[in-house]
Amino acid sequence: MNQKNMAIANTFYTAFGEKNIEVMEKYLDPDVQLITPLSELQGKEAYLEAVKGFMAFFKALTIRATFGKGDQAIVVYDLECGGDIGKTSGVALMTFQEGLITRNELFHDTSPYAKIMDKLSA
Repeated sequence: MNQKNMAIANTFYTAFGEKNIEVMEKYLDPDVQLITPLSELQGKEAYLEAVKGFMAFFKALTIRATFGKGDQAIVVYDLECGGDIGKTSGVALMTFQEGLITRNELFHDTSPYAKIMDKLSA
């Protein structure tokens, strides 16, 4: 089972890097939960809206590694954001049920994004 989940995780984050919402949407459970250091969201529509907004911040996403066990997979990735952010790394812990992502918990340093948010609110 974990080989299938790892393949889905890789496909999902490849699509994210390519900014391909249509491919990403196919793998999301209707009640998917997204947990980030900055917020928590529930539901496919909320997830996709957050993704669309975040896609404006990065130029490229490179998958460094994918690991899996049971109903979970981990994707380690680098984001090239340019500007004040530059390159940043993150980890996604994804939980699957019947081939769909039911939970995606992101781990990354939020300090580069705070700089951008400060500029936007000034």
